[in-house]
Amino acid sequence: MTTKKDLYSTISWVLTGNTANYVLNFITGIILARLLAPEEFGTLLTIQVFTGLAGFFAGGGMVQALIREKNVTKKDYNIVFTLQFLAGTLIYLIFYFSSPWFSKWYNNDIYTDLLRLSAISFVYRPLANLPNSMLQREMRFQLKMLLDFIALLISSISSIILAFKGFGVWSLIWGGIIGSITNIFMLFIITRWFPRFNFDFKKGKHLAQYGMFKAMSDIILYLRNQVSIFILSRTLGPASVGLYNKGESLAMMPHTFFSGSVQPVLFRVLSVEQDNHDRCQYIFFRSIALLAVYATPVYVGLEWLAKPIVSVLYGEKWVESSTPLMILAYAWPFWMVSTLSSNVLAARNWLHRDLFVLVSSLIIMCLSIIIALPHGLKGIALAVVFSLIYTAFHQYFLATSCIKAKKSKIFFAIAPAILLNSILVITLFAAETWMPNHIKNNDIYYILYMTLVGGFSYAIFFLFIPLKSLKTEQQRWKFKFINLFLRHTTKQSHQQ
Repeated sequence: MTTKKDLYSTISWVLTGNTANYVLNFITGIILARLLAPEEFGTLLTIQVFTGLAGFFAGGGMVQALIREKNVTKKDYNIVFTLQFLAGTLIYLIFYFSSPWFSKWYNNDIYTDLLRLSAISFVYRPLANLPNSMLQREMRFQLKMLLDFIALLISSISSIILAFKGFGVWSLIWGGIIGSITNIFMLFIITRWFPRFNFDFKKGKHLAQYGMFKAMSDIILYLRNQVSIFILSRTLGPASVGLYNKGESLAMMPHTFFSGSVQPVLFRVLSVEQDNHDRCQYIFFRSIALLAVYATPVYVGLEWLAKPIVSVLYGEKWVESSTPLMILAYAWPFWMVSTLSSNVLAARNWLHRDLFVLVSSLIIMCLSIIIALPHGLKGIALAVVFSLIYTAFHQYFLATSCIKAKKSKIFFAIAPAILLNSILVITLFAAETWMPNHIKNNDIYYILYMTLVGGFSYAIFFLFIPLKSLKTEQQRWKFKFINLFLRHTTKQSHQQ
């Protein structure tokens, strides 16, 4: 059984790794946005709608099946590798021969070569998928985060150098390829796993059955996330795709960071504890409570500072991205509940029920976007939030039914976050009201002032407002601050 201490420790390592990755991604994104135009990002995003979708067929959900299984053998890994390699090679050939059709569809010859180069990843992707699943299954997240960071660093440096040299959209694809090959090389050395073909597919039937439902769920989820990009690319053009994606990416960043840090650990722990309802309930609602407390103030800040953040970081040519960013900031609680609920359903093998929710959500999102399209980027963002509300409620209902939990428990889980962030909003209103004009009229000063006031205030509220459900967290952070203060004091006394 995974102890509470083990769970905190593992999530802490994933958070640390994700922090490094997101800081690097954030800095790289700023540099590339300065070097490249919105149309170049939009061009790549357009083909990624199709290659990303094909990726789920290549993976087949079997990697998640390996992670979920109680016992697996080397033979299971070889069977999954064989299936993924064959599927990936077939997908590459399909994209290679159909790429001229994409160029005609979008009336741009660049898509032929761009799609052929991008699709090469399907051939070598299984070489990373299998050893990565080994590290996740063994809960070696510290090592996995380190390897991911090194690969991302090399990929980012490569893309920036190529973009600076004038390679345009090609710099983004080549940077990704270089980073992936680096990651595969390191994984082979660390895991000492080398691919071998095994065609005993009957042995892997149980993995394929779970993987099929997982892949179908992932495909529908991906289509739901990408339908806005597809519709924009066919109506308002690549520039609008680039602008909307920039706002959406900024809005998704905290969610991906916080929920993405918890998700792989949560899935593995829930898989181990899948027969213990009480344990699953505790892990599920505790994850909601902590994510709400830690991530919600970030979204309050994003909504408040959207326009100056985009203007300062990316320049005036990207300022329209602030509109979808402000609206999508309100989607945070629904992203959170949807992601955690989906993990419960996957760990408990309720994917067939989750699939119905995702299909319904996709239909609702398509209709909403079509209706909202005349309102531009603002309408698209509102349509996305509307469909996410439905998805979150439906998945939460299924997840609580699955682990036999009361539906009302979520209100107790999110109550501390609601209280703390309500006080934060009042504080920000007061800070802006009494803000000197020379700060208010300078975007950089305004961002720094509001961030410092908001961050410091929220930390004080979090540490000293007596909240029973957060007592353990408050004591943990106070203990860390006291130890830090004592070490600093001791160091100064020794120096004197």
